[in-house]
Amino acid sequence: MSKHFFTSESVTEGHPDKICDQISDSILDEILRADPGAHVACEVSVTTGLVHVMGEISTNCYVDISNIARQVIKSIGYDNPLCGFDGNTCGIITSIDKQSDDIAIGVNSSLEEKSGQMCEENQIGAGDQGIMFGFACNETPELMPMPISLAHKLAKRLSFVRKNKILNYLKPDGKTQITIEYDGDKPVRVDTVVVSAQHSEEVNMDVLSKDIKSLVIDEIIPKGMMDNKTKIFINPTGRFVIGGPVSDSGLTGRKVIVDTYGGYSRHGGGAFSGKDPTKVDRSAAYAARYIAKNIVGAGFAPKCEVQVAYAIGVAKPVSIMVDTFGTSSVGDEVLEKAVRHIFDLRPLSIIREFNLLSPIYSKLAVYGHMGREDLNVKWEHLDKTEEIKNYVEKNM
Repeated sequence: MSKHFFTSESVTEGHPDKICDQISDSILDEILRADPGAHVACEVSVTTGLVHVMGEISTNCYVDISNIARQVIKSIGYDNPLCGFDGNTCGIITSIDKQSDDIAIGVNSSLEEKSGQMCEENQIGAGDQGIMFGFACNETPELMPMPISLAHKLAKRLSFVRKNKILNYLKPDGKTQITIEYDGDKPVRVDTVVVSAQHSEEVNMDVLSKDIKSLVIDEIIPKGMMDNKTKIFINPTGRFVIGGPVSDSGLTGRKVIVDTYGGYSRHGGGAFSGKDPTKVDRSAAYAARYIAKNIVGAGFAPKCEVQVAYAIGVAKPVSIMVDTFGTSSVGDEVLEKAVRHIFDLRPLSIIREFNLLSPIYSKLAVYGHMGREDLNVKWEHLDKTEEIKNYVEKNM
């Protein structure tokens, strides 16, 4: 490939869509603490002064949904009427029903178990049909694409300087964007940085630009990756006072590209937040990332994409694909056979492997579900590399 550019974006925890993701996953966490067997599909929408929590939840416990939503909103920083959106006073509507009995038929007992094809106890079926992708590449230490990695780090830094009152004029909403110049498959420089940070009305824009450059951008972008041709846009409209749900409505699951690979890899279309792990949109996407990362970590390819697909009520995936984009040293067919031999991709097996009935989800709802080595999630572990190497060595 010749020289080309690729761009990814991230958003802060105060972005309207991310408020919704955090409320959805906080509700899920609270339910799982009391009832690990619950089935949860919880979505949230927000707009000026109003939160709507909706979905299907089947559980034997009670959680105070309104209180959870208020606590999340206030912890983000929307705790004052001056923000335009206040967790203390906003209206909260709940519209919750139980999970469809027709779905429960397939989830609670898989097609294989009912037909006698499987002897293992309680091997559940996939909670829905669908396709999921996982990806890894050697551009960063966490084996993520550099554009989304840097965009997330900028967004986290923006939140850090706000919450720690280093820049006390910042407000919760914000977005970041990074364009990387590539020479072939190698990232060589940062071409463009965009930071949009919500702020109080009285701050001077020259002061804000200088502060964001020195205390956010320069703290995150690696030395030597920016040069005198790098373009930097800080609040390019010149004003970002009105933010959060007052300026834009939000919805759970609307930032799926931010949640995964920043557009660098394909996406199956299913959102993560608010869904218990019987929904393979979530659990199988984590598993696909785990596989791809271990293939790259084992040294068989500098980048790898894995696709898995499921039928509702069926435990085993209907297809598995490994694509190393012509970069594999051993061939994709060999790696696919290794995946089928080593990784158990039935939903209950994934849940057990990654301990997905634990309340781990609210922390994943911002700054990406993939590459999160800071949270020590199991799908980021490189603990299958030797098994892959041994299988390939024996079957070449």
